[in-house]
Amino acid sequence: MRLLVTGGCGFIGSNFIRQQLQTYDDVSIVNLDLLTYAGNLENLRDVEDNPRYEFVRGDICDRECVNKILESQPVDAVINFAAESHVDRSILDSGPFIQTNIVGTQILLDASRAANVERYLQVSTDEVYGSLGPTGLFTEETPLAPSSPYSASKTAADLLVNAYHHSFGFPAIITRCSNNYGPYQFPEKLIPLFISNAAADLKLPVYGTGTNVRDWIHVEDHCRGIDAALRRGSIGEVYNFGGGNERTNLEITHGILKLLNKPESLIHYVTDRPGHDLRYAIDSSKAERELQWQPQVNFEQGLQDTINWYLSQAEWTAHIKSGEYQTYYEEQYGKRLE
Repeated sequence: MRLLVTGGCGFIGSNFIRQQLQTYDDVSIVNLDLLTYAGNLENLRDVEDNPRYEFVRGDICDRECVNKILESQPVDAVINFAAESHVDRSILDSGPFIQTNIVGTQILLDASRAANVERYLQVSTDEVYGSLGPTGLFTEETPLAPSSPYSASKTAADLLVNAYHHSFGFPAIITRCSNNYGPYQFPEKLIPLFISNAAADLKLPVYGTGTNVRDWIHVEDHCRGIDAALRRGSIGEVYNFGGGNERTNLEITHGILKLLNKPESLIHYVTDRPGHDLRYAIDSSKAERELQWQPQVNFEQGLQDTINWYLSQAEWTAHIKSGEYQTYYEEQYGKRLE
């Protein structure tokens, strides 16, 4: 099976590529990534020499680039991870989110349809559902009600994918997941940011009162879910993946401080994010029933393992924060990363 994975140098994409190459001997992967701030070649340094892996630096908004890849050799499936994904950044400037998440998806859909790919999988988010009250769970039938420019752009992309399926019989599947954590996550996100800050005795900025609730899923469990949807999912369907680990942001903060043996005085409450959704929680029963998928990573153990990974990867974190992987790119490809 030949896969085109877009955004494969990011957090979830790189973990998915590694999982596919380790699990299946008959899978080859083309990784298309523009290498924006959250895409990092070092995330896949361990697979660069694998003959079944190919990296192409390019933009999903570049129609010529996408067409060239899909026309050069047959591709069985496209998995779209490429997205601008940080809510705070979308509030400051929604332009890149509209361009990549919506226009980029449309270009991928057109190119995939022209190339007659057998499957197209859109990796989405539970944020398209909006905010939950103190009870209830998001199901695949929950109405879409995005609250941020980021989630609105992901919702628009999902609707485009759904429209291509209904209009053209396009073989699309959509997956939506709760908050991911684990290795290789860009350190602006909550868990890696708080790990690195706490380790350095820096303040941990908690929005509002820290009572916003998220369901957390380990990235390896999410990747297993995407793999299950790719191989066993029904065309035209949506599948939700959650970890069943609801925690307030403050509970996450306390957990990290405790595991690192750091004082609670490092907690620093900051002005809440505009339109901050109160609670997300996922009902994964459809995926469990139809895909025979279940999360396997215990949250407490997964958080400890994630802390251990970041503490052992201080050089990686420093490179990401400083942008020093420019040097790595030059060494590998003989040219600057522009």
